[in-house]
Amino acid sequence: MVNPFVHWTNAHSALAPWLYLALFFAASFLMIWRLEAMSARGFEGTILGTLVMPYCSGLGNLIFAIILGRNGGNGADVMTNSLVNNVTNMTLVLGLPAVIWGINVLPAKAKAEGKSAKAPKKKKAKKGQTDGSAHELNRLSLLMTLLAVLFFTGAVWALGRKNFLNFNDGLVLVGLFLFWQCFHVFEVLKSNVRSGKSVFGLMLAVDVALLLIGAYVIYISTDWLVNWISHIHGNGFISAKHLGWLSGWIMVLPNALLAIYYGWRQQPEVVYASQVGDAHVSIPLCIGIFTLYHWMPLPAFFHTGMMILLGATAVHILFVAIFGKLPRVAGFALIAAYGWFLWKGLLS
Repeated sequence: MVNPFVHWTNAHSALAPWLYLALFFAASFLMIWRLEAMSARGFEGTILGTLVMPYCSGLGNLIFAIILGRNGGNGADVMTNSLVNNVTNMTLVLGLPAVIWGINVLPAKAKAEGKSAKAPKKKKAKKGQTDGSAHELNRLSLLMTLLAVLFFTGAVWALGRKNFLNFNDGLVLVGLFLFWQCFHVFEVLKSNVRSGKSVFGLMLAVDVALLLIGAYVIYISTDWLVNWISHIHGNGFISAKHLGWLSGWIMVLPNALLAIYYGWRQQPEVVYASQVGDAHVSIPLCIGIFTLYHWMPLPAFFHTGMMILLGATAVHILFVAIFGKLPRVAGFALIAAYGWFLWKGLLS
C-alpha cells in the first residue's frame, strides 16, 4: 500500500507536500483518539500527560532526529528543532490557553473556597476535600515534571558549553531520559495497585497497535518532508537552511491542538503535563539519540534559546508552586518571551 501511494504522490509533485502534511496530522489525530480511550482506563491526568502523551506528540521530533542521524544530516538542525519545539511549548502553547481560559491546576480549591463563603455544607466540603487532594497530587507531580525539564535543559546547556555534543554526551542524555521514564512506569503501577485497576489488557494491545500504525505513518510523512525540504536550496524561508525551524513548527502543531482541546475541556493538568512531558522527548532524548550517530555542532542562538527555556520553566515552577495556576499576566509574558526567541533566532 505504501509504494503505490509514494509513486502517486511523486507523479503529483505539486500536491505531495500537502498530502504528507495531511498524513502527519491524521496520524496525530489517531493518537489523540486512542489517548482518550487510554485515559478512561487508567492513564489519567498527569500520568497520561507525562508517560503516554509525550511519545505521541513528540514522536515526530524523535523520528526527525533518527532520520538525520541515520542519513548524516546536520546536527545543528536537530538542536534547532528541539529548541523550537520546547520553547514554543513552554511559552506560546502554554501561554495562549492561560490567556484564553486560564490554567488552574487547583480548581477544586477555588470552588471550595467560593462555596464555603456562601453556605458551607458538610457533605460537599468532604467531597471538595477529596477533589482538592487529587488536584494537589497533580500539582506535586507537575512540579516534579517541571523540575525535570529544568534539570534536563540545564544538563544539555552544561554539556554544550564546549559548542558541540559528542557520543559520550549522548549516552548521558539518553540515560537520564530512560531513568525518568522508569520512574513514571513505577508510578503508574503503584497508582493502579492503590486504585485496584489495571491498565493492562486486550484493549491496551489494540491501542498500542493503533499507536504503532500512527507512528509508522508519522515516520513515512516526516521522512518525505525532511527529504523534500533538504533539496530546496535558495534564499526563501522554505529551504534547507531553515529545516530545523520548519520541522520544529510542524511538529509543535499536534501539541497545540492537544493544548486547545484539553483547555476547552477544562482539564488544565493534562494541558500542562502534555506540553511539559513532550519537552523531555526533545531535550534530552532527541538530542541524545542524534549524538549516538554523529557529533552535534550547536546553532548560534543555542545559549540564548537555553536561557529563554530555563527562564520560562522557572516561571512555571514559581507560579505552580506558589499559586497553583498560571495567571493571564504570566501567559502574556510567556508569549512576549516567544517573540523575543523568534527575533534572536531568526532576525538577529
